[in-house]
Amino acid sequence: MKRIVTIAGLGLIGASIAKALKPIAENYIIGYDIHSETLQYAKSHGIIHEAKADYTAAVLQADYLILAAPISESIRLLAALDEMQLSKKLIVTDVSSVKQSMITTANQLQNKAVSFVGGHPMAGSHKKGVQAAKAHLFENAIYVLTPTERSTEHDVHALKSLLLPTHSKFLILEADEHDEMTGVISHFPHLIASSLVHQAKHWEETHAYLPNLAAGGFRDITRIASSNPTLWQDIFYHNRKKMSLLLEEWITEMQHVKLLVEENNKQDMIAYLEAAKLYRDGLGTKEKGAIPSYYDLYVDIQDQTGALAHVTQLLANSNISINNIQILEIREGIMGALRLSFASEKLQKISEQTLNEAGYETMVEK
Repeated sequence: MKRIVTIAGLGLIGASIAKALKPIAENYIIGYDIHSETLQYAKSHGIIHEAKADYTAAVLQADYLILAAPISESIRLLAALDEMQLSKKLIVTDVSSVKQSMITTANQLQNKAVSFVGGHPMAGSHKKGVQAAKAHLFENAIYVLTPTERSTEHDVHALKSLLLPTHSKFLILEADEHDEMTGVISHFPHLIASSLVHQAKHWEETHAYLPNLAAGGFRDITRIASSNPTLWQDIFYHNRKKMSLLLEEWITEMQHVKLLVEENNKQDMIAYLEAAKLYRDGLGTKEKGAIPSYYDLYVDIQDQTGALAHVTQLLANSNISINNIQILEIREGIMGALRLSFASEKLQKISEQTLNEAGYETMVEK
């Protein structure tokens, strides 16, 4: 008997889930998206079995519904289920990085056929859209599930069974706990990164060469500020209470740091920095987290004709795909004029070995 799964929203996350589930013979994947070109691409490239441009038509056949649109749109799609005459039970989940808004909407539904289990696969990529989808995107990533009063233990187990082909590590959390933690390690850092960029932009008005100096480490630590502004406004809005509390804590922390700087107490400053270093060094490096990881490899090359081409050709000969290449102008504390970025730690390690064997000096930043 076929298990019909409708995925509403075929961007990077939705299409990657589809790619992971489709090879399972039991699954029949229906894709819905507001963009006809996305639907056409997903169908023609075998990402889904069937494309539906009508949301209701896509849902009525389904046993499972995965809402993979931005948060506000997913809330609208969830609320729309109250207007549908469902003939069988429908287990619904989402992929949003804020859970409380989704669960509040789910708990208000009158349609008794709907069961809702919040979901958040904590993996992503720096590429977006259906074209960037990968079946292995969620391998070894934390996949948070948040049960609700609209779901049973059996529903949670059934959803986990459906999602097993993603090869994720499932974690059951309360919605409020999830939103607090993602606020701390994902949402708030995005906001701070944006504020750092605004500060640099302001100082550029009186320091013309500032952008040249920002090309190295500053650009690295603020990478996440280049994320989709509309998407992140939506996230900040739906997690605004947690964000407000975090901002208050941050302001208090910065007042403490300001005192450390002004008082010029060497031992206190070292202790503060050492505590941060020890905690940061102890954070996991093997698991995928809420912010997409960068698997960078620094290569020491000479500034001469053909140097870059030789490196890339060596990796191409080993069928290694490079996500991004950057020549570093400012690289304090980092060996290598060339930075190569890869999609996985495995590719990073293979590339390091390949280049080392060819005589190149390389470094992986810890």
